[in-house]
Amino acid sequence: MTDTASKQDTSGQAAAALSPLQRALMLATQSGLPLVERPFEALGAMLGISEAQVCEELAQMQASGLIRRIAAVPNHYRLGYTANGMTVWDIDDAQIDTLGPLVAAFEGVSHCYRRPRRLPHWPYNLFAMLHGRSRAEVEAQARALRELLGRACRANDILYSSAILKKTGLRLKPE
Repeated sequence: MTDTASKQDTSGQAAAALSPLQRALMLATQSGLPLVERPFEALGAMLGISEAQVCEELAQMQASGLIRRIAAVPNHYRLGYTANGMTVWDIDDAQIDTLGPLVAAFEGVSHCYRRPRRLPHWPYNLFAMLHGRSRAEVEAQARALRELLGRACRANDILYSSAILKKTGLRLKPE
């Protein structure tokens, strides 16, 4: 493998060359950050640089689009949230820009996004993931969201998770 990582933008274009430090950072973080009080300091110690250099390099990689974000990926099942439902909503297009952020900020929503409808079979244009310890809990959250959306919501459904899929980001092949 070369020092080139595949970097896809929304048009599927471009590849970017990685510096040796960028490659080392990607290799050191591709399985997750160290589970210590100061993970960036630990990374720096592994790579022979300071915590500030790690943070600066990661910020530059994010600004250039090499990495999209650094975030926790919780395993909801291990946390006891075994009823995970993707709620789908058919929202009036004239109100979705106002209502989408309200849904995203709703307690219990881990992520929310807008997607184009796929008519005639799929009328939904807003998606919000809800997590609960039971389906009854998720359904209560969905009812509260439905009330929030009011008349702007024409239809909705809940699609429950039936399997845990492996969540991973970019993986580089070691040299």
